[in-house]
Amino acid sequence: MRIGLPYALLALLAVPALAAAHVWQLRRRRRQAILFSSVSLLRTALPRQRRWRRHVPVALVLAALALLAVAGSRPQVRAQVPVSSSAVILAIDVSGSMCSTDVRPNRLTAAQQAVRQFIDRQDGDLRIGLVVFSGFSELAVAPTTDHDQLRQAVDALTTGRGTAIGSAILKSIDAIAEINPEVAPSDPTAAMPQTDPAQPVPTEPAPGSPTPGPPSGVRTAPEIVVLLTDGANTRGVTPAAAAQQAAQRGVRVFPIGFGTTQPTQMVCTRQQLGGGALDGPPGGFGGGFGGAVGPGGRNFLVVDEAALKNVADTTGGRYFKAEDAGQLQDVLKDLPAQVDRQERTVDISVGFAALAALVLVLGLALGGRWAAHPQ
Repeated sequence: MRIGLPYALLALLAVPALAAAHVWQLRRRRRQAILFSSVSLLRTALPRQRRWRRHVPVALVLAALALLAVAGSRPQVRAQVPVSSSAVILAIDVSGSMCSTDVRPNRLTAAQQAVRQFIDRQDGDLRIGLVVFSGFSELAVAPTTDHDQLRQAVDALTTGRGTAIGSAILKSIDAIAEINPEVAPSDPTAAMPQTDPAQPVPTEPAPGSPTPGPPSGVRTAPEIVVLLTDGANTRGVTPAAAAQQAAQRGVRVFPIGFGTTQPTQMVCTRQQLGGGALDGPPGGFGGGFGGAVGPGGRNFLVVDEAALKNVADTTGGRYFKAEDAGQLQDVLKDLPAQVDRQERTVDISVGFAALAALVLVLGLALGGRWAAHPQ
């Protein structure tokens, strides 16, 4: 347990001071006692009362004051608490590498099937949005409860060149900002650009740097982002810079790294190719396959797990890995359980205050009862 306002604990010093004052008052009364010649006569005249009873109400009042002092110090604990989601933004990678057949029949088809099943499992009250990205990101479907519209959009996915993971995160933030006024839109000018696709910037924190995490004091938004990608960021805003903006707005991102480490032949259907609908010339196969391996040995057709884990840690989400269609379906199936309970810092001062009120009422009630009925 950690204390938010440790100086408030100084109020606890009043408890022993009041206890000492009570003891002093009792002793003072004894010194001022009147002498009687007959003790038996005094006992007959006075009502019988157990000596300990007169101390219990005072002890309870002092205990209530101590509990109020602890409540004022804002005690906090780390606990698993339920966190509901009012909307889910699905950010789906449609870069050309999604045509890889290392996941049968290809990555994109397997992803489409898994996403459709995810949509089918949700109730009608959950709003789902769809962001698609290759060389740039696009909000295909704004958060909606119309799941038929979502299924049609998923079935119509087409591939394009490049992988803009950071841009997809920012676009997802903007989609959430449209339905939640407490979430500010993204600020592209504050994000660090990555201009050279052959020279990706570092995606891991530098050695010795503090572990990334959501900023303290930022309220977690009920909306979440589920980002599915099979490669590495090749252009635009870096995932790390976009994750920082998500964390500052309380938006959690749950990345899913899809595909194996050995991408094979690229085969997409004519509908999935779509004439390069998102980026590139008509009929473009997308993804830059000839230059899939850039300087430094970075394979853009393989998941950049370091970047995705950093995104999850920075925003308070969790990273998942899926190497085949079955694993992807399991991840999306179990995702609500992972999202519904999160480790959070919980302020328990209200509990201490309620307990203090209960103890105070009990002390006053006992004091009044025993005064009216001393026997």
